[in-house]
Amino acid sequence: MTDLTVDLVHQNIHQRQSIGHLVEPAPNAAQLELAFQAALTAPDHHRLKPTRFVVIESEQREAFGQLLSQALADLGEQDQIQLNRVKNHPFRAPLLVLALTKFQEHIKVPNFEQTLSTGAAIQNFLLSLQAQGFSTMWRSGAVIESKLLKQALGLTEHDLISGIIYVGTAAKAIPARAEINTADYVSTWNK
Repeated sequence: MTDLTVDLVHQNIHQRQSIGHLVEPAPNAAQLELAFQAALTAPDHHRLKPTRFVVIESEQREAFGQLLSQALADLGEQDQIQLNRVKNHPFRAPLLVLALTKFQEHIKVPNFEQTLSTGAAIQNFLLSLQAQGFSTMWRSGAVIESKLLKQALGLTEHDLISGIIYVGTAAKAIPARAEINTADYVSTWNK
């Protein structure tokens, strides 16, 4: 790997930020496929492939918003303002991708490792989209715990909705991320 390639990889990682307001264009099918291919190379103990993705295309956002509102109501939310707010969440971006963790039974691979595998897959997905010129926002919230929503997505009660990823193009430029002092977070272990 050349120094230039290494620099470009690190530049892409350092530039990735969550963007709250996304507009068209969204990635096309080939661009999404490239990102999914990157995602599914994430570390995965015993190659159980617990990670699944569900694409919510632009024309399905209204129906998905309705489902989110019903899911929040299923959790006990009664405030109509909150229910309407969550109903409009899918319109924050032209494309949504749900990241799911379908736990696979394996004596050597506990669920927490499978959860981490999905997290790594999501990061690969975000970085691939970033490298292709797109922006993202990875969100969760109380609604992802809804049994109704999990059932609608073909999950069991014990599986996870690991995130709702909003995908599109940044509506405006944002400031660069502040430099991180790694000494605040990294130490050397000594016995």
